[in-house]
Amino acid sequence: KQWYQRRVPITAGEDEEEKSDKDIRLTLLEEVILIGIKDKEGYTSFWNDNISSGLRGAILMELGFRGRISLDNMGMRKRSLLTRRVIVKNDMPCGDILLDEALKHMKETDPPETAQSWIELLSGETWNPLKLRYQIRNVRERIAKNLVEKRKKYRLHSALIPLL
Repeated sequence: KQWYQRRVPITAGEDEEEKSDKDIRLTLLEEVILIGIKDKEGYTSFWNDNISSGLRGAILMELGFRGRISLDNMGMRKRSLLTRRVIVKNDMPCGDILLDEALKHMKETDPPETAQSWIELLSGETWNPLKLRYQIRNVRERIAKNLVEKRKKYRLHSALIPLL
């Protein structure tokens, strides 16, 4: 809980002019993209195979940090994390397009899916053609666009967020 509180975005009522670079809050998705960017080339090519699943997992984690989803109760028999289902606790929009899209898909699904299933469904790695509608497309490009917009909005130094 304390870790998430440090990551809460700036609210509209706060004076954005007085915010420093240290006060800007990035989502976990944005942090993962920034870690994966090659400094000189400005792209994430070496991570192409794994970054897709990693970003979908980060979507689930960010929704969990924001209190929108949780795992179902273990019950009397202890079950592994892989077999526990993702439950929507709060379906209010987060204000982030990617997170809201994933949350909408999770809310519409009955019965609930496991976290591993959601990572596969959101990345489009499913053999079931009826579940391809859950795929979230162009995630890296959309995150990069959000980073550029944050850079412009908060006038961040290029060392923090390079132009993508």
